[in-house]
Amino acid sequence: MNQNRSKMIVKIVNQSNNPLPEYSTIHSAGMDIRANLAEPIVLKPLERVLVPTGLFIELPVGYEAQIRPRSGLAIKKGVTVLNSPGTIDADYRGEICAILINLSNEEFVIQHGERVCQMVIARHEHIGWEQVEILEETERGAGGFGHTGKN
Repeated sequence: MNQNRSKMIVKIVNQSNNPLPEYSTIHSAGMDIRANLAEPIVLKPLERVLVPTGLFIELPVGYEAQIRPRSGLAIKKGVTVLNSPGTIDADYRGEICAILINLSNEEFVIQHGERVCQMVIARHEHIGWEQVEILEETERGAGGFGHTGKN
């Protein structure tokens, strides 16, 4: 099996002194993103904060960047990305920031250079609507949350 993947090249401006985002393993979907802070941020329980990264990107049209929580930070510290996943559109040129929330009962200190979230680049489509009076039937039908009764 070929382990080499072709890579899409994305322009990036790094105004931090942190390394560029990178994949932790050869099959990782997300790249760790680090905080770019002049001083640590103390995040109290149930508080949220906008964490700057010092990164600016230029995505190709048809792609988005998703800002997602890091599972280790979520399970160990109760800190997650509030609007998960956050979406960065191809025409956005501002700084990438992460909205973090502390869902634990203890303060969490965010340090400069700390890995605070991950970024996944994903392809997406634009659609057109076709308004109809009725939709095709499926086996599931209108069954919603928990409709299968399976655990």
